[in-house]
Amino acid sequence: MTHSNIPIFVTPNGTVYIGGGSDANCTVSVCPIEMSVYGYRPSLGASGALIALYGVCIVAQLVLGFRYKTWGFMSLMLLGCVDEIIGYVGRILYWQNPWAQAGFIMQIVLITIGPVFFSAAIYVLLAQIVKYISIPSSRFAPKYFYWIFIPCDIVSLVLQAAGGAMSSSSNGSSTAGVDVALAGLAFQVFTLTAFVALALDYAVRSRGVWMSVRRLPQRFVVFVAFLFAATVLILVRCCYRVYELSGGYSRTSDALRDQTLFIVFESVMVILAAFCLIPGHPGFVFKTGNEQLVSEETLAEKDISSTSIGSASPLQVQ
Repeated sequence: MTHSNIPIFVTPNGTVYIGGGSDANCTVSVCPIEMSVYGYRPSLGASGALIALYGVCIVAQLVLGFRYKTWGFMSLMLLGCVDEIIGYVGRILYWQNPWAQAGFIMQIVLITIGPVFFSAAIYVLLAQIVKYISIPSSRFAPKYFYWIFIPCDIVSLVLQAAGGAMSSSSNGSSTAGVDVALAGLAFQVFTLTAFVALALDYAVRSRGVWMSVRRLPQRFVVFVAFLFAATVLILVRCCYRVYELSGGYSRTSDALRDQTLFIVFESVMVILAAFCLIPGHPGFVFKTGNEQLVSEETLAEKDISSTSIGSASPLQVQ
């Protein structure tokens, strides 16, 4: 007996094909593709290209990680890239057979949770930026950025992974799984939004420091620009995934069954974010972890306030 939401296809000779669940026996040569969860066969070229690009990203992060000994950042980036690669291997398996559970499980879980690791890598960097510019200008001690955002990221990861697992085990028919995954994605959107708000707040509060510098180090400017771009890209992706899953895994969901939307707002957004975190690598700016834009002694002499631009004369940073 099959679930009422799982479609059944009967051939003219009376052979019954089941289009979902553990009893699925549909194949692309027999059943119409519309009977599959997504209603399309994933682009083989896009999946292959993304696997190759994430491979490039892995090589870059390994080189930079070992060069600058940024083990934590490197580990998070590698976890995210490996997740994405396995997820897109799942898309290729899904292309081969849209009714096989293996490909569905791989993509629904791993492509969903991959960006969580990229987000965690980004959260860690705000604490380093605070140490670099001015700790007194921050509303919180740098350590609290770890204590607040990393646990939030773990909660988001657990919810998305659990929701994906629940949905994949039922081939998308579990509404509970969709709700749990949606909760995780919505929580990630909230966390990222709060992170952006705090980062912008810190930029305003510390403006007296960085505006007192005649010329900000070019590497730092590039680093911050790409870090901000990666954050926005992941935020856009998460908003899209909330929209995509809002209709569940129903075979009538237009958002779920639109491959173009998926490629643009999931695949492209996330791979761009991953590549942004190459020039946005902390090793280019924080080689020892003790660098400061303006020394504490200079700050004390000039009495640069955390809340005002001040009238201090420009300082030349060596």
